[in-house]
Amino acid sequence: MTTSAINTPHTRRVLTASLVGTAVEFYDFYIYATAAALVFGPLFFPSDSPSAQLMSSYATFAIAFIARPVGAVFFGHFGDRIGRKSTLVASLMLMGGATFAIAFLPTYAQVGWIAPFLLCVLRFGQGFGLGGEWGGAALLAVENAPPGWKARFGMFPQLGAPVGFLAANGFFLLLGLFLTQEQFITWGWRIPFLASAALVIIGLWVRLKLTETPEFKEALEKAPPPHAPLGEVLVKHWPQVLGGTLGAVACFATYYVATAFALGYGVSTLGYSRETFLIVQLIAILFLAIGIIWAGVWADKSNPRTVLMTGCMLTVIASFTLAPLMGSGSLWLIGLFLALAQLLMGFVYGPLGAWLPGLFPARVRYTGASIAFNVGGILGGGLTPLISTQLVELGGLTYVGFYLGAATGLSFIALLLLRQPKQEEAPTLTPAV
Repeated sequence: MTTSAINTPHTRRVLTASLVGTAVEFYDFYIYATAAALVFGPLFFPSDSPSAQLMSSYATFAIAFIARPVGAVFFGHFGDRIGRKSTLVASLMLMGGATFAIAFLPTYAQVGWIAPFLLCVLRFGQGFGLGGEWGGAALLAVENAPPGWKARFGMFPQLGAPVGFLAANGFFLLLGLFLTQEQFITWGWRIPFLASAALVIIGLWVRLKLTETPEFKEALEKAPPPHAPLGEVLVKHWPQVLGGTLGAVACFATYYVATAFALGYGVSTLGYSRETFLIVQLIAILFLAIGIIWAGVWADKSNPRTVLMTGCMLTVIASFTLAPLMGSGSLWLIGLFLALAQLLMGFVYGPLGAWLPGLFPARVRYTGASIAFNVGGILGGGLTPLISTQLVELGGLTYVGFYLGAATGLSFIALLLLRQPKQEEAPTLTPAV
């Protein structure tokens, strides 16, 4: 299969739809993470302790990770029963609507406890919609991929992460350059949430032009859709759910240590300006894109599991550099660590788009891949900024490095034990050789 053979209008539409959707996802998710690190503490959680404010703000960040598996079950059910296209449209609308509504929230000073309550409700809605987003986007790509191209097609949803990050942080950077600190805290932080509406409209426009994936159509021809996809996944494919969940932990832990935690630490503890640290993170995130593309090409030449395991091993080693580089106070050394972490993040994240869907048969693939990915998000990312902030207070950055190493080591063990099944076989969780 040559490159020209996949360069068709349908293929370009599929890859664009999978990329745009996850770019909107990460834009929505990361403008919240950035706002949580910078302004949500004083606006929604008044306290005499800046650290307590930051940790309360990070706690609301974690709510969406709790909502994600719930959304994964809900959207996975319909994705496996009625199709990928309509389910993806619905998840994007819900996620985008919740993000847009955050722009209009009153603050604690205006309405008291109602403000943080509404923030938590909308954060839950954001996570609920996101629970169905990644799995559908990954399936849209890999189920349209020709033989030998699944990892490269599967990397397009993953590339939505750096694209969304660049858009979100670039927006906050521009606001910091043109607004005073008072203007930013008073009303400027709301603008990125308002702007999300335009991105959602673009994503919907692209997705509404799609047709159903060939593999889903083939699965329907062979047998009627499952009445209860969740039950079938948990009974027949639980080893894949368990192994896939633990295998996804590394990417979330790495990403949120290098983004949400690093931003809060750099601004609140090290005293760098928000704009300066955002520029460093914007440069570092380019290495995530490089890592995803590199890993996607490599995974098609070998296999996704090999690339994921290599990424985990390298990230465990890199975790020992977190404390000396981040704690040095030198912006150059901090940037070096962030660039290294993001590059390795590409290796533990990029191949997931092909690896996780490949663990499940097409009839329950939306549910299985979505649950594994999103429960992995809870374990690896939901509490990572909060835990990392507390670990710094307990024992310094060295403890954060140990935490990152343990999370990626857990994923390595899961990848080592989980054998990629042939879909007609019973699943197994045994050492692979």
